[in-house]
Amino acid sequence: MNYRKIDKETYYRKGVFRHFSEDCKCSVSMTSRVDVTRLVDVSKKTGTKFYINFLYLLTKVLNSRDDYKMGYLWQTDELICYDVINPTQYVFHDDTETCTPVYTTYYEDYRTFYDNALEDVEKAKLTREYGLDSANHPNWFDASFVSWLSYDSLNVELPDGYLYFLPIINWGKYREENERLMMPLTVRLNHAVADGYLVAKVYKLLEEEMEKFTGEER
Repeated sequence: MNYRKIDKETYYRKGVFRHFSEDCKCSVSMTSRVDVTRLVDVSKKTGTKFYINFLYLLTKVLNSRDDYKMGYLWQTDELICYDVINPTQYVFHDDTETCTPVYTTYYEDYRTFYDNALEDVEKAKLTREYGLDSANHPNWFDASFVSWLSYDSLNVELPDGYLYFLPIINWGKYREENERLMMPLTVRLNHAVADGYLVAKVYKLLEEEMEKFTGEER
């Protein structure tokens, strides 16, 4: 796990960072529907899991800009940017109605990521422990699939004043709308390091990555 320290005096969001880390500590959260028709189709044709394909593309997007890889070291009051962030996905157990966090390492190579993510999920199915270990996984972001509902809005609350900068991402079931498969996606970022533009940019970048992914044979 590597990161670099950000000079707060030369940080390009200096004024915004100061305001939303001192005066008005808050987050920005958006929910919008994304068209996953082609990704679902390609996943079926290739015999791969749509969920992991989407997780790969989402993680690739969040690693494409420093703005999505920011962190805060409260012990030393330092703003940092991680070299890479990885997804914490979840496995739901029907018998206990509980979830197990799954720490999956991001690899830019699609096949490497896919195989490792699939193996991580299968291992997590064998345990019923919650096993969240944020202290040893500081550069992992939350990626949670709400599989039971195609929702319209979702909001994640954090304690006032808690400077948590990593993305928190949720998505629900896709459903057919006007002959397209539309999936709700919620993106939460801390306002100190992101504004509405940067949150909306996640959707645009994801759209571009899905177009490239589905245009290639795998």
